[in-house]
Amino acid sequence: MNRTQEKEALLWGLVGVTLFAATLPMTRLAVGSTEAPQLSPWFVTFGRAAVAGLLSIGYLWWQHAQGRLNFPTRAEWPLLGITAFGVIVGFPLFLALALRHVPSTHGAVVTALLPLSTALLGALWYRQRPSAGFWACAVLGSGLVLGFMVWRSGGLYLGAANIYLLIAMTTGALGYIGGARLTPRLGAEQVICWVLVCCLPLTLPVAWWFAPVVPSHIGAMSWVGFLYVALFSMWIGFFAWYRALALGAVRVSQIQLVQPFLSLLFAVPLLGEHLDAVTLVFAVAVIATVFAGKRMPVHTAERPAT
Repeated sequence: MNRTQEKEALLWGLVGVTLFAATLPMTRLAVGSTEAPQLSPWFVTFGRAAVAGLLSIGYLWWQHAQGRLNFPTRAEWPLLGITAFGVIVGFPLFLALALRHVPSTHGAVVTALLPLSTALLGALWYRQRPSAGFWACAVLGSGLVLGFMVWRSGGLYLGAANIYLLIAMTTGALGYIGGARLTPRLGAEQVICWVLVCCLPLTLPVAWWFAPVVPSHIGAMSWVGFLYVALFSMWIGFFAWYRALALGAVRVSQIQLVQPFLSLLFAVPLLGEHLDAVTLVFAVAVIATVFAGKRMPVHTAERPAT
């Protein structure tokens, strides 16, 4: 890869990460708080997928007209289901449920562990053997996140919001792995589009069921947050991120480490949240363990001789 291609890959990667970083404060903006609730977390989750799914129909039709459309095979449908469960339902739903109760800065610290969780589940999925250093980083990072949640909850009781965040992180990692298995044949952009289109029979009726009875009672900024997560978090952001990865820059994945910092910064002007020193220290510590963990070797398990 020449320097021009590498710069282009890093630029697309930065665009994708920046779009994803605003997901937390925009989701918080869409659902509101317990004191001033706005859109239902269920509507935000399924509504954003429905909007992106309708847009994906147009994209797949355009790919078909260009002769570049790849249809999923029968063997790939289970992976499509796993990907849908993780990135369409699991991660956005439990994230929205959590952000109704905690600030987006809180969610940014917990979800900063997502890249390491993805690597851990990926190693288990592919029957790889992570090194002792990798396990140490995973344990340390998990301990830091749990310590942060206990500190914010004021005791050993984690609370429903923190449990929602842990579920969101786990399901999101599972969805990323399923999508990664589909990408080599279907193509990176078509993976998310096929998943979204296949989920329309579920996302459309559920979004309609949980839609606000009187839309005018919902604040304008809440609708702005919803449109953002539908257009950018669920659709356009994936295009930019996958374009970066498709260019083959090894260092692109490291850009994801700045995503929690951007989420923390976006929360201040968008939501007026206060960024205290303890939250920032925990965020730096978690991201440092993720960076170290991603540099630790993961060995492929040897298959027994037959």
